[in-house]
Amino acid sequence: MSTDILQLRGVGKSFRAADGRSRAVLDGVDFTLREGEIVALLGQSGSGKSTLLRIMAGLVEADQGDVRYRGQPLYGPARGISMVFQSFALFPWLTVQQNVELGLEARGVAAEVRAQKAQSAIELIGLAGFEGALPRELSGGMRQRVGIARALVTEPHVLLMDEAFSALDVLTGERLREDILELWTSGQMPTKAMLVVSHNIEEAVMMADRVLVFASDPGRVRSELAIALPHPRDAESAEVRALIDQVYGLMTGARAGTAAPVAPALATRLPAADVARMDDLLELLADEPFNGRADLPQLSEESELTDAELLPAAHAVSLLGLAHLADGDLQLSPLGRRYVDGSHTLRHEVFGQQLLTHVPLAAHIRHSLEQEATGELPEAPFLRLLSEALEPAEARQVLQTIVSWARHGEVFEYDFNARTLRLPDQTAADGA
Repeated sequence: MSTDILQLRGVGKSFRAADGRSRAVLDGVDFTLREGEIVALLGQSGSGKSTLLRIMAGLVEADQGDVRYRGQPLYGPARGISMVFQSFALFPWLTVQQNVELGLEARGVAAEVRAQKAQSAIELIGLAGFEGALPRELSGGMRQRVGIARALVTEPHVLLMDEAFSALDVLTGERLREDILELWTSGQMPTKAMLVVSHNIEEAVMMADRVLVFASDPGRVRSELAIALPHPRDAESAEVRALIDQVYGLMTGARAGTAAPVAPALATRLPAADVARMDDLLELLADEPFNGRADLPQLSEESELTDAELLPAAHAVSLLGLAHLADGDLQLSPLGRRYVDGSHTLRHEVFGQQLLTHVPLAAHIRHSLEQEATGELPEAPFLRLLSEALEPAEARQVLQTIVSWARHGEVFEYDFNARTLRLPDQTAADGA
């Protein structure tokens, strides 16, 4: 019978927005991590996945709910929990050996003992011979191996991995993932359970015994999929491909035959998709062999886009009514077909109309500009509006996204030097 290691019940976390109001990042999160399992956590950027991992690691305190490690309330970092970060987080002036020893040194472990334990962890992760190297002398994959060795050297019962492979190229990431799985299945790792945050659906299916899909605003577990396939798994097998397709369906949320996507609120996160990628996706979807309909795994392979690139683009064209997204399939709408077949002028016109119809923020900015005699306004009021619901970096990202969409649809323009928004005819007047 499996033993619960980490338990979260009704966990919530809020941060203070720029206007002083509280913004919920996590709400009502229920989750249990058990001995002997790997769990993957998938969700859109900004959904609170990394915040949840930091709560589990004891690095951030939850505002509501109960967090327990082996049945006891978790207050601060637990000795049995280690975390691997996406950014490697190595000290550049320390050698591999010294970086790996850091956690043991902080715990007061004697120099001789920590040197021996660090050496064992370095050998385990495949870095023997590089003990004296500095991080700048290592490849990205090797630097991440140092980060993993540093996490394993304390012999944690729980290993939390926050997009640990996403900063690596595809082949390096796959090799490191396979090595971690081999250590896990062979019993060479001291770890009893792993939780992996990822943007890569195939990675999640290849690694995990359970996949959790996270909803956004606020973050919470929306759905769960158990995976009973033994390791190692064949990425090309029918079983794995079917599971990947099923996860894509869970990620896209909507079911076939349901209503069109609900327009976002005025101050909310938008899919971070650039127009060129959206156009490429629609053109690929319209052409052979898809002829207007494809499942997302096939589109990912054909387009060579990562999940972190494909899913926002798919959500964006769905939001604008150029395609329908349901059950992991993307289908070109009649308007989307007209868009793909149209001239550049028609594309601009259709995109602009759909943007004003389906994205309230775009309509609000356009209306505000039309009320000004100069047809121009500073960006600051719109950033403040977005900051009522988003963190400052997220607010800036949303403004950048809406500006790029608006320029394509000729809805409004942006002056990067003056940091102002203005009507398109204002640009023409300036150039006259």
